[in-house]
Amino acid sequence: MGLAMKVDTATWEGAVLKAQGLIMVDFWAAWCRPCQTIAPTIEELATEYAGKLTVAKLNTDDNPDVASRYQIMGIPTLMFFRDGKPIEKIVGAASKQQFKEKIDSLLTV
Repeated sequence: MGLAMKVDTATWEGAVLKAQGLIMVDFWAAWCRPCQTIAPTIEELATEYAGKLTVAKLNTDDNPDVASRYQIMGIPTLMFFRDGKPIEKIVGAASKQQFKEKIDSLLTV
């Protein structure tokens, strides 16, 4: 496994809601082809932005309560949190460049 940390219902509050700084959460499921397609990109982003951005992955099948709390209707959904508060999201598979542009814009705020 790469730098992206796996989170679940039990670790959600401590890993995401109580964390400082910018966090990108990848809401995914094993059966979701687009999720599998972007998985290597998510790991690359975790490596490239190490120290600036925390990357987490949450399996929506295993943790439906967290997914429903944030109205995750389609996956993959990448949701960004700053100091525990949801601030942005990208629904669907996007290019690495699109993800980087969003991350860069959020890091400069």
